Amino acid sequence: MARLAVISAKGALPVQICKAHPDALPVTLAGVGHDLTGPTCEHRFEHLGALFDDMKAQGVTEVVMAGAMSRPDIDPTALDGFMQANMARLMQAFQQGDDALLRVVIAMFEEQGFTVRGAHEVLPGLTAEAGLLAGPAPSEAHLADAARAKDILNALGPLDVGQGAVVAAGLCLGIETLQGTDALLGFVAETPNHLRRARGVFVKAPKPGQDLRVDMPTIGPNTIESAVKAGLDGIFVAAQRVLIVNRKETLRLANENDVFLYGQDDL
Repeated sequence: MARLAVISAKGALPVQICKAHPDALPVTLAGVGHDLTGPTCEHRFEHLGALFDDMKAQGVTEVVMAGAMSRPDIDPTALDGFMQANMARLMQAFQQGDDALLRVVIAMFEEQGFTVRGAHEVLPGLTAEAGLLAGPAPSEAHLADAARAKDILNALGPLDVGQGAVVAAGLCLGIETLQGTDALLGFVAETPNHLRRARGVFVKAPKPGQDLRVDMPTIGPNTIESAVKAGLDGIFVAAQRVLIVNRKETLRLANENDVFLYGQDDL
């Protein structure tokens, strides 16, 4: 019988998955923050070989990676045999961006016989459906700004820069980078009014070729609150390719603040 391991980092998503799968093995990495409250199977990143052995011993056959995981600091003197054999490919991926690194990590798990699942596969109903999800309907001007943001993200996608952009009346007010969505929206909130010709919209979508099993873009209540503080009219997300965590609260906040949340097929 298949058993799931939840490789957990910060955020509500790993908590939701573990609650929905009480028999799953919660796995954490030393030095990487998480919000799980019960006991976990913790290993150092330098000891991935030991982690793989531990998961196999506990009957794990499937793995889901969830939460906001920062790049770990690696102590080269503490590598186990598996990591010593694979460090060169990891270091090469480290130099190529997050997508390349995640592809190598996925390959390592698959080479050990584990099936890597997406959070949306083990917790149905997470992704945003197409159409208006909350708030007032977007206008034609909003749709035009969303199209402009999509062009920006598509142009930056091959450079592995980010998953979001803010556009107002055709002007780009910010692009999501390594610091994440909250940092982007915080930056936009500080934009002087004389530089803005409209309130603007935030667009969240995966990069071209992004592996959605381990890095599907995510929004939640914090995203709505940050969008409100940034003075935006609404948020467009790629339908079926963006996760909504704490969905009920996210939609409530959007409706309460008259911020639209719209799932768009062509993002």
